[in-house]
Amino acid sequence: QVQLVESGGGLAQPGGSLRLSCAADISLGSITVMGWYRQAPGKQRELVTTVTSDGTTKYADAVKGRFTLSRDNAKNTIYLQMSSLKPEDTAVYFCNADRHGLGPNWYDWGQGTQVTVSS
Repeated sequence: QVQLVESGGGLAQPGGSLRLSCAADISLGSITVMGWYRQAPGKQRELVTTVTSDGTTKYADAVKGRFTLSRDNAKNTIYLQMSSLKPEDTAVYFCNADRHGLGPNWYDWGQGTQVTVSS
């Protein structure tokens, strides 16, 4: 099991920016896939972005061009830089790790951090 600790959520205005952090307790190179998901009120949890151990990133269409996932391997931390925020980005954001690439039954999750975008 991978322990994940998230931080950086908060309140932003539309068009503003936030950066979320997710620190793992093992090296990122030993985790097959990491990512960020989000869950808005009344909606299912949805994929935001993923990064594989070789550095390949993917983004949901809703956030392409606005959100960027990055890694700091020395700190075992991934980040989600969120720019040009929209009210529809409001959600609880969850860090995720699929250590061995086995799929959803084997995911590890952070506790979630609230992001609110409001004017």
